[in-house]
Amino acid sequence: MSDKFRTRERYGEAFWRKHHETWQQSALNQREYCEAHGIPLKAFGNWRARFKAEPQPPVRKLLYRRRGLSHTLGHSVSHSLSHMTYDLPGPIVPPAREGRRRTFSEVDKRRIVEETGRPGASLSEVARSYGIAARVLFRWKQDLTQVAPLFVAVEIVDATPPTEEHTS
Repeated sequence: MSDKFRTRERYGEAFWRKHHETWQQSALNQREYCEAHGIPLKAFGNWRARFKAEPQPPVRKLLYRRRGLSHTLGHSVSHSLSHMTYDLPGPIVPPAREGRRRTFSEVDKRRIVEETGRPGASLSEVARSYGIAARVLFRWKQDLTQVAPLFVAVEIVDATPPTEEHTS
């Protein structure tokens, strides 16, 4: 009876979880790993399916700010340097945050729209480079380049009908 108890203990969840983690880090496929360690392939597959069905913790995403600094690292720096943003070659692109819209200043919008007017520049490529939708940039371009109606001074004078001179 004690041999049966040891077998159950040997093939407990901790045993299979450790093998599963080791297998994931190895370069072997499932069959090769089981043969190398002398464990049953079917049992390993069943435990693998059980571990795969468990909810996984969410993967943390890193948010990066353009020009190199991550958002969390550059947060305090951006506040202290906010008065110097006009010296930079391009506009500052605010990071996209979940549930919030980014806001661009009029100066930044104009700089981005002017960039679309350069020779060889594509509106969609410029939009992609700043992480905004092309339709947004198209709307900015429409709004900023609207031509005001042109008014011309017109003088209305009483016109007398031309007299026809018949020379016969």
